[in-house]
This record gives sequence, C-alpha cells and structure tokens, in this order.
Amino acid sequence: MAMRSAVIQMNRAATDRFRHGWCVLGLSLLTGCAPAQFTTSTLYETPQSFVRLEVDRTLDEGSGHSHPADLSTDRLATVLRGIMVHEPLTRLPFYDDLSVPRRHPAFGDPDIAFWAPLLSLALSKATPDEIVTFYQSTKGSGATREVTSGGVFVDGEHLHIVLSNLQSAAHYSADAGTVDTQDDRLTPLRSMAPQRGQLLFVPESALVSTPSDGLTRIFTNDRRELIVLYKSLVAHPAAASPQASEPPAESQGRPR
Repeated sequence: MAMRSAVIQMNRAATDRFRHGWCVLGLSLLTGCAPAQFTTSTLYETPQSFVRLEVDRTLDEGSGHSHPADLSTDRLATVLRGIMVHEPLTRLPFYDDLSVPRRHPAFGDPDIAFWAPLLSLALSKATPDEIVTFYQSTKGSGATREVTSGGVFVDGEHLHIVLSNLQSAAHYSADAGTVDTQDDRLTPLRSMAPQRGQLLFVPESALVSTPSDGLTRIFTNDRRELIVLYKSLVAHPAAASPQASEPPAESQGRPR
C-alpha cells in the first residue's frame, strides 16, 4: 500500500513538472516573439502623435548607445531633409499618387519643422540604454488612418534613423469592420504593412553601408533603417513656417 502511494505521488510530481515546463516554454515563445517595449519618458504627446524614450531591448549586456547626444535642431532638420524615397517602377493610378515623383523627400518642410526640435531634445535626454521613438497618425480617405513612426539613436558618429512606417495604412490586412484600437501606438518600431519603395539619403557620401551578407542580412532586410554620418553634414535650419512650432496633424500638444 505504501509502495502504491509513493508511486502515485511520483506520477503527480512528474505531471506537475511537465505542465510547468510547457507553461514556461509557452511564455518564453510569446515574450521571445514580441519583446515588450518600456516607455521611460514621454516628451511630447497628443492623441495623434508622440515622442518618447523607450528601453532598447535589442542591446547586448554591457553595451549602450552614445547618449545623451548633442544634435542641434538644425542638424536634425538637415538629416530629415536628406531622407528620400524611391518609389517602385510599377505604380497603380487608383492606389498611388502619380502626381508625386518616383523619387521624393520622405518629409515635407512642415514635418521637418515639427519633428527636428523634438528629436533633438529627446536625444539630449536619452540614456545609453534608451532609444527615441516617434509616432504620428493622420486621417486618410474615408475612415482610414495613415501612420508614420520609427526611432532614432546615436552610436559614435553614426545617427541611426529607423523609419518603420511612412504613411502606412492602419489595419493593412484587417477586415473592413475591424474596430480601430490604436494598438499601433504601442509598437512604433514595427512596420504595420509592407513598405513600398527604397529609402535613400542625400548626400550619398554621408550614408553608411549596412552589412549585406549572412545572418545579419536576414535580420536587417525588413528593417527600414538609414545610418548617417551626421557630423559630416553642414547643418541648415528648417524652412521658416507659420506652423514651425505646431504638429502637421490636426491636434497640438506641448513638449514636456
């Protein structure tokens, strides 16, 4: 009888360990596929846009970015002005705006006048383990929204600009009746839809070539990132505009 009781207890213990192992594995897979992003500071926020500092979960232990970084508003404006988009050769009349040249600036003057001072301020406050993220949602046709978002950080003399979304349609593959939950605000570094066109930078001499072989190429192919030698650029101020201190969307907010 005592032997049978001992066997039952051993079976129960083994079953509990098995269940616990599957729970741990399940949690690991969930967190591994979608690492959490932790906002440490919000410098600017409205219902339509924000600039934040977030913990960079991709950093190796003991490493960090060159933060805080001193990049003036004029230098950030020059960098943003140099980002170009080269659209695909095939464009659809009912889907693409054919009035826009295939090669065009990613940001207009009002956007540059708005983003440059905020990104400059954020980089000056960032710590080595943080990345600056930005986000903007604007109304598209009908009930749709278009999202522009990404992040910036500095490593030595390299300024990294991650442009995850450029006027990306919210709920790219969702059903027409899907409720807009604005979850995209939580993931500014994730591309919401396939990004059309190629990111370029002018002058090309300031652009750092990214690795293009082996595993590095596999993991960076989908990351819309430019690495710029920002100190080599001659800083030019953003174009004077009545909206220079206002966001290009319909709402306004105040830097914190």
